[in-house]
Amino acid sequence: MATIKILGTAGARYVVAKQLRSSAGTYIEYEGTRLVLDPGPGTLVRMATTKPRLDVMKLHGLILTHAHLDHSNDVNILIDGLTEGGLKKRGVLFAPRECLSGDSAVVLKYLRPYLKEIKILEAEKLYTIGNIKFRTSRRHYHTAETYGIIFDFSEKKVGFLVDTLFSPRLIESYRDCQILIINVVRFKPHPSPNVQHLCVRDVEEILAEIRPEKAILTHFGMTMLKAQPHQIAAKLSRKLNLEVIAAYDGLTLEI
Repeated sequence: MATIKILGTAGARYVVAKQLRSSAGTYIEYEGTRLVLDPGPGTLVRMATTKPRLDVMKLHGLILTHAHLDHSNDVNILIDGLTEGGLKKRGVLFAPRECLSGDSAVVLKYLRPYLKEIKILEAEKLYTIGNIKFRTSRRHYHTAETYGIIFDFSEKKVGFLVDTLFSPRLIESYRDCQILIINVVRFKPHPSPNVQHLCVRDVEEILAEIRPEKAILTHFGMTMLKAQPHQIAAKLSRKLNLEVIAAYDGLTLEI
């Protein structure tokens, strides 16, 4: 059985800056292998204070889908923690190349040798760590190099459809997911093409096409919070005849 714990559901700058929702990442455990996906601000603190407590030193790896701070801010402190300050060389980091080189690099160079391995994420590739297997989506349409993650948990595929501008071409990457966790930052589309995030209308089109067994909405911006995510999820459930739920900080899924 896989355990997925969404430590935080904040998306967009205002919700993160005000901590209207937690901006911590997502904890994933399957057959003894433990990961954190997208450790945003506050992940380490949330791990230490959640019940039951999640021990950073027992992590086997970290995944960054992209370099933006709400997805990567705590990556360095988690690397330091899981390696006990470099005393124990262990753990694997999975990240797009942009997270490690160039102006958008977010992983501190002095910490990198502490890790057992660093694996570069590329589009539509397979990866393994311990008992967890996952693949990347095609590249997302976002202002940073971004890939969604599709985990293969025995008979269930769980997709994390992270930050992106909507495109029908993305749907193929997630079509076989029984469970789809979707970052939906906006209630309505933003007029600027530089704001590359999904809105409710996009999510409806995605779910109508894929029709997963369950969909979880998360990573909410201010317009989503004002529109009441649980009400939006309920409306989508009725309209599409699908199970759609709005995540809350600490939501735990057993799969």
